Amino acid sequence: MNELMTKDNEWILHFMGSLDRLLGGERFFTDKEVSARLKVSRRTLQDYRNEGRIPYIQLGGKILYRESDIEKMLLDGYRSAYRQTAI
Repeated sequence: MNELMTKDNEWILHFMGSLDRLLGGERFFTDKEVSARLKVSRRTLQDYRNEGRIPYIQLGGKILYRESDIEKMLLDGYRSAYRQTAI
């Protein structure tokens, strides 16, 4: 018998709970979302992956990026502003 599965279905609730525990509550972004946020092309993002500059997860044909990995990459590349003093 075919059953309509909704978000309140016990199996769906169990699956989503397991998935949340597996991912540790971490947010993930697609390459389209990351390229828009970083204001770089998707091709540049691919170069970053190939060069090992940015960690990613590949599920099937889908590339995903952890929010914490993106933040770490940005912090690692952060350079404080400095001002030369007038002599």
